[in-house]
Amino acid sequence: MPSYTLKHTTRYTYAAEVIDCANQVMLYPLADERLDVARHEVCVSNDSGSKQRIGLDTYLDCYGNTVGVFTVLQPHTVLVVESTADVTTHPILFPMDEAAGDLQWQDLQRRQFDPAFIDFLNPEEAKLETDLVATVHQLVNYADKPLKNALVLSEYVYDNVEYRQGVTNVETPVKEIWQLKTGVCQDFAHLLLALLRLAGIPARYVSGYVCPQVEGVRGYGATHAWVEAYIPFYGWLGLDPTNNCIVNDGHIRVALGRNFRDCTPVKGTYKGISTHRLEVSVQIESRTPNQPATPALAPAPTYEVPDREMPINSYRRYIDLLLQHQEQQQQ
Repeated sequence: MPSYTLKHTTRYTYAAEVIDCANQVMLYPLADERLDVARHEVCVSNDSGSKQRIGLDTYLDCYGNTVGVFTVLQPHTVLVVESTADVTTHPILFPMDEAAGDLQWQDLQRRQFDPAFIDFLNPEEAKLETDLVATVHQLVNYADKPLKNALVLSEYVYDNVEYRQGVTNVETPVKEIWQLKTGVCQDFAHLLLALLRLAGIPARYVSGYVCPQVEGVRGYGATHAWVEAYIPFYGWLGLDPTNNCIVNDGHIRVALGRNFRDCTPVKGTYKGISTHRLEVSVQIESRTPNQPATPALAPAPTYEVPDREMPINSYRRYIDLLLQHQEQQQQ
């Protein structure tokens, strides 16, 4: 049973002081029969005063995720969110897939009216994409069982989408991902979600970490994303289209939902200039004897967000004129 120590650091650096910062974090490993969480802590700090630690309140959302919330009212130019955890993973029991295929498709047909599955069957904007629908018709064989078709669709995404950073972002729609055939893990996941849902197989987005047990694993050194497909008479099975594999004890879940927006690791609002730098790093250390050495970390992703030009409205024009008048009086 592999054991790992995880450290996920998110650092915001603002170009000027900001205030009234309200945030939510989804960084809590989902403990279940596949994951034991021996220790977990989320700490928030900033550069105001004595760099005090900021307390978090938590709640469970409608998908069973633990969500932390906190606010920073005083002026600050740096905000750091650190999540550390010691976890042990367990191998999954793979589906035996013994039930007849027609019974499985009938079961999925009934799930379309089950409130617990409706969110995971809606293909969202992808339902308007005729190319996606045509691809599903080409690839899916309803004479085969849902599991086989799910694996076919996952392999299709892996084979036809180039893994490349810097081309897309978390807001890139499925339509654009489909056209570009390029992206990173959340793009692979969003595209597979659309294909599975169009095929009538419930699918949900999963955010977490991939722990490299072999070299060449994509998604290491940052948060990772994959998909869970519902297999009749078995349950939810994780599929990682970025690495073309079935999810096992090398993946750690922290949140699940309809898409990335339901699982965003850190998000929030504040008052102040929008120019800021975002740095994210994920360190994974194996604590299992005889486990292969942890690969070297890639540089932490850094995102520069420039200040957006504010539209000139009557109020802003009045303030500008007032400031100009005050400057003239002082001269």
